[in-house]
Amino acid sequence: MKRLWTSDVLEDWTAALESYDDIVARQGVAALADLDRWYRDELPDAIAGRSPAHVTHGEIVKLAEWKMARGVWRARNLALVRGNDQKLVVTTSREALARIPHPTAPISTLAELAGVGPATASAVVAAASPAIYPFFDELVAAQVPGLGAVAWTLAYYRHYAEALRERADQLGRRFTPVMVERALWAHVGGKAGRG
Repeated sequence: MKRLWTSDVLEDWTAALESYDDIVARQGVAALADLDRWYRDELPDAIAGRSPAHVTHGEIVKLAEWKMARGVWRARNLALVRGNDQKLVVTTSREALARIPHPTAPISTLAELAGVGPATASAVVAAASPAIYPFFDELVAAQVPGLGAVAWTLAYYRHYAEALRERADQLGRRFTPVMVERALWAHVGGKAGRG
């Protein structure tokens, strides 16, 4: 398989991105397609429609379900996310999203919630600000030269996000870091691409 990261051909990236829905469907996870559509099409508008911007308890639970359906299911983490106080989710997410465009402050603020690590936190900020923050995915990180082994830390996320922002800039105005992440994930076939 040709490495997408090294391709400067816009059509390669566009084809990978266009295959995203098919790759989601091939994962064999019943709820993933619906959760993914909600995450891409509804959540960003819901966040943008609130002043100040924030996510609700129900949304962060659904977001954790999406993340786990697309990757590795961790029942304990989901139980922790569900156990967060509803008001705390709103106030913490308001504070986090107010810290955009700082490279890591929104992620670290959201990670104060139980069960929310850098990946789940990145999903929130990617929905709120896709031009700055990509979702933190290990399959994607593995394709980026120079990042090394995936570490679920703020420092690693900072380098990961910088690399995806730079790649999006190189591809042109049409691409955001979120689009680069989705194209790379689809390119390796999502979960099917794992070992």
